[in-house]
Formats: sequence, structure tokens, C-alpha cells
Amino acid sequence: MSAVLNQQAMTQAEFFDWAQRQDVRYEFDGFQPVAMTGGSIDHNQITGNIQFALRKRLSGTGCRPLGPDAGLQTIGKAVRYPDGLITCTKTPGEAYLVPGVRVVFEVASANSGYRDRILKLREYGAVASILRYVILEQSTIGLTVHARADGSAPWTTSTVTRGEVLAIPEAGIEVPVDEFYEDVETALAATEAAERASDR
Repeated sequence: MSAVLNQQAMTQAEFFDWAQRQDVRYEFDGFQPVAMTGGSIDHNQITGNIQFALRKRLSGTGCRPLGPDAGLQTIGKAVRYPDGLITCTKTPGEAYLVPGVRVVFEVASANSGYRDRILKLREYGAVASILRYVILEQSTIGLTVHARADGSAPWTTSTVTRGEVLAIPEAGIEVPVDEFYEDVETALAATEAAERASDR
């Protein structure tokens, strides 16, 4: 969730310098800071599950998971902070931006759907290295996966859900969908209710 501040235009370098002195997190739309508001407990749990699932599979591979405090430059000089990402490019520890990002994860809520499904899909599509963009639902168990063979190809879209596996060939790993939703009771209850309704 985010809200644009009414400030004069900044450069990206000015944004990074300014953002380090703030008590709350911001993204950068290329002109000014955009405040990032807090997420729910379920959002936080799913984000933590993403990091745990990726870290244990990528250890020792040369690829690494980062987020949600790792910056990604998108269109122009805009800076996003995805809920998770994978890069296989060595990144200096003092850097503010992650190079060579291959996979991006966002946890969608009722209030962030337009931003995640429309705005960020366009922005991440403009980054040639990004080959997979995964949107995880927060209120139910389900993933929308946008993938492409190279940075100039259009996205192809598929879905995976409870009991299925998310393939991430860009990093040579697979993750069962259920791992992303461990200890997220809201999503589990909603999915079970939907499955019962579809069986009638």
C-alpha cells in the first residue's frame, strides 16, 4: 500500500539519501517519494514464507533471494521494493539497487490489486532481466504467474494453487504452493470454503 507525498521532484540519488533518514519506508515513482503503508499479519507471514522457501533452495547456487527492503529500478528511475525477488548477479552489500533480477514476487491484497496486477506488471515488464513475476493472493491460496522466455517477449500467464508446485526455472528450483501459505489461516479457510462450494 502506498501514498504519494506532495514534494518537489527529486533525483534518484536524492531519494536514497532522503529515504535513509526516514522512520517509515518509501518507494520512488521517478519524481517523488511514495509512502509505503503497513500490511496485515497475513501479508507479513506470506512475505516471510517466500524468503524462507527461496533461501533454503537457493543456498549455494549462486542465486539469492532478497526483499522486501531491496530496491529494484523499473521504468525510468522509479524504485520498487517487491515482497521478494531472486537475482543471480553478485551485488555489493552497500548497494541500494539489485541488478540482474530474474524473478519478482508481490503479495496482493484487496487494496493493492490494481497496483500489483496493472502498474507493476507494466513496470516489471520493462526490466529486461525479469523473466517471471509471481503475484500471491493474500485472502486465498493461489498464485498468478507471468513468465516469458526473454526480456523482449510478451508475458504468458498461468495460475497455480493449493497442492500444486510453482516452477522457477530461472533459478533451477521448484516450491510447493502450500509452503508460501504456512500459518496463514485466513487464506486456508477461504480456499477450503471455495473448494466446498465448487464441489456442490
